Amino acid sequence: MILRSLSLYRYQIPLDKLLPVGNQRIDQREGLVLQIDTDTTQQQVEIAPLSGVDIDGHPLHGFSRETLTEVSQALINLLPDLQGAKIDALLDAADKTALPSLAFGLSLIHAKLSGTLPSPRSTPQVVPLIYRRQDEDLATLQRRVDSLSVHVHTVKVKVGQTSIEDEIQLIHQILGVRPDLKLRLDANRAFTLQQAIDFCACLPLDAIDYIEEPCIHSGDNPQLYKALGIAYALDESLNDPGYDFIMQPGLKALVLKPMLIGHLNRLQTLIEQANADGVKSVISSSLEASLGIAALAAISAECTPNEIPGLDTLNAFSCDLLVSTGKPQCLTVEQLTLLKQLG
Repeated sequence: MILRSLSLYRYQIPLDKLLPVGNQRIDQREGLVLQIDTDTTQQQVEIAPLSGVDIDGHPLHGFSRETLTEVSQALINLLPDLQGAKIDALLDAADKTALPSLAFGLSLIHAKLSGTLPSPRSTPQVVPLIYRRQDEDLATLQRRVDSLSVHVHTVKVKVGQTSIEDEIQLIHQILGVRPDLKLRLDANRAFTLQQAIDFCACLPLDAIDYIEEPCIHSGDNPQLYKALGIAYALDESLNDPGYDFIMQPGLKALVLKPMLIGHLNRLQTLIEQANADGVKSVISSSLEASLGIAALAAISAECTPNEIPGLDTLNAFSCDLLVSTGKPQCLTVEQLTLLKQLG
C-alpha cells in the first residue's frame, strides 16, 4: 500500500463550557488533522497535544511537553518523505519521533489504513465526568447527577479543584442523589500525603472505586493506601517517557491517555504489563474533538474491551470535527486551515 496524497490541516474549536485541565481551565481546543489517501482508501487522524494556555494566559502544565507548533512543523517537514512511500514508513517515522502526540497519530493512521483498528460495532459506554463548573451552585450540579441514566453505575469526579471541605460536601451530595454510584476521583496530584489522608478519611470509602494521582509526589500514593486502604490509579505518571510499569501496593488502574503516551505499541505494552498484575487499564481522552474521541473509542474496544473508557468531554465542544455526534455543526476539511498538501 502506497501513500499517494497527504494533507495537513489545523483546527480551532471554541468550547461552550470551560473544561478542566488539572486545576486550570481552557475555553478552546486546537489541534491538527492528518489526512492520507492510498490507492484504495482514505483515513484521517486528529493530532492534538494537550498544551497551550489556559483562560488566564498561563501555559498548561503537567500534560503534553510538546507544543502544537512543534508538532505541525515536524509534520510539515516529514510529509515529503512520506509521499510515495509504503505504508510502513508511517511506523518508521513514529518510532523515530520524540513527540508523543505525533508518534500516536502516525501509528494510529497506520492502524486505520491497514485495517488493524476497526470501528466499534456499537456506540461505547463512557464514564460520565462530573465537576463543578465555574459559578455553578450545588443545586444545579445535583440536578445533573439526578439526570444520569439509571444504567450509569460509575462516574468520574474532579477533586483538588476547590477547598477540601467543599469537595467532601460535593461527594456526599452526589451519593445522596445516587447512592448506588461508584466514584472514580481524579485529583491530578493536588494533595500532599497528609492532605490526601485528611481528605479521603472523610469519604465513604466503600463508594470510591479509586482516586487518580492523589499525591503531588507519586511515591506517596502507596502510603495513602497503607493508611486508609483506598486504591489509586496512575495517570500523569504515565506521560513520563521514562515511565516503566512497576506494581505497587494499592495500584488498581492505569488511566491511559494515548495522545500523551505516544506510539500504539507503547500503549499496548503498558496494557499487557498491567493486565499481568491484575491492574485494569482505562482509555481516557486528552480533550480531543470528535474525530479523536472516535479513535479512542475504537482503541478502547480493541485493546480494553472489558473496561468503560473515560471519553465524556465532548459536551463542552461547540461543534464536531469530521465525525458527527449530533451537534448542529460538524466541521469538514474544507472549513479547516490547510497547512500543507502533497499529491
